Amino acid sequence: MPAPPHFRRPPPRRVDALVTLVVVALGIGDSWVKPSSGLLTGLPTPVIAACAALVGATLWWRRRRPYLVADFVLVMHVVSFTPVALAVAMYTVGNLDRRLRVLVAYGVAGFAAGLVGLHGGLPTAGVREAAYSLAAIVGPLAVGYAVGVRRDLTATVQARVADLERENQLLDERARAEERAEIAREMHDVVGHRVSNMVLAAGALEVGSDGREPETVRTAALIRSDGWQALEELREILGVLSPSRAVTGQGGQGAEPDAEGVSELVAQARERGQRVELQVDGHPETLPPAVQRALHRIVRESLTNASKYAPGATVRVAVDCRADGVHLAVANTAPTGPPQVDLPSGGHGLVGMTERVTLLGGTLTAGPHGGGFLVSAVIPHRRGAA
Repeated sequence: MPAPPHFRRPPPRRVDALVTLVVVALGIGDSWVKPSSGLLTGLPTPVIAACAALVGATLWWRRRRPYLVADFVLVMHVVSFTPVALAVAMYTVGNLDRRLRVLVAYGVAGFAAGLVGLHGGLPTAGVREAAYSLAAIVGPLAVGYAVGVRRDLTATVQARVADLERENQLLDERARAEERAEIAREMHDVVGHRVSNMVLAAGALEVGSDGREPETVRTAALIRSDGWQALEELREILGVLSPSRAVTGQGGQGAEPDAEGVSELVAQARERGQRVELQVDGHPETLPPAVQRALHRIVRESLTNASKYAPGATVRVAVDCRADGVHLAVANTAPTGPPQVDLPSGGHGLVGMTERVTLLGGTLTAGPHGGGFLVSAVIPHRRGAA
């Protein structure tokens, strides 16, 4: 017989062992109580019982070698009359094979083996015995076939459901990509245009500064510098939202933020009139780039929040590089004036800082402290890591 087109995963081995033991026991018992045992051979009962046990034991390999086991059981059925083992073997063939010609071949062969055995061992057998022999073959084949078809249909439905889930996931990802692209277009067309005009106006004010106060010149230069940095960060965000709209920096204006830029942030804050103190212990410039970017952005966000919500307060920035990681603390005293609530705010500053630190495996806490406000972060690091 040809090999089956494919095999299903067999049930647990304990189930196969249980089926084998039950068939062996039934075969031995049937050999002692049935007068038809032996059929054509007429061998002594102990020999027939041993043959029945052997036939039942071969069912242990029925899922790995279904056709070989079925052929062996068909032959031995004539010798020792093992209807239970034959039924299990036929069920296995029907369960694993969907080819009609194979099922018909085994049905005809099984029925023929049964008729030969009945005719030789029980000459008086009639229609009733023949019908029993046919049912013992066709019944298990049909039941096994039905169970296998049902399993195949279930597997097909499950595969289709999985395909639909993957398709829906792809559609969701495409929708999110389109939404990000739309956001990127809006940011580029609206925010980028406004900030560019601000940078150009500040640059024009700085260039045409003959006869103007030095403070005005410094303020214009600071506005231009902040505007350039905002544009470069906007380009970075656009690159994340929509890679096709990513724009490279120009003229070195878009340097990647790092730990060395913390001192520049402090200097710019002082130029804006904030009282800022900076203390650095260790060498933060040797930290991994991702950690340096996180330090830079946390300090910048904290200084901006202090300027808006705690005007006149003293801000202390402390960076401490330790063996377990870098410790950052940005604390401000109580404000001396009303907060500048008219300034626009996205309301996501602390959330963004927390997410950035969490992605790096660190922790960030923020809250009132001694009449002011404290932002504290601990970020683990591996020196020299990319």
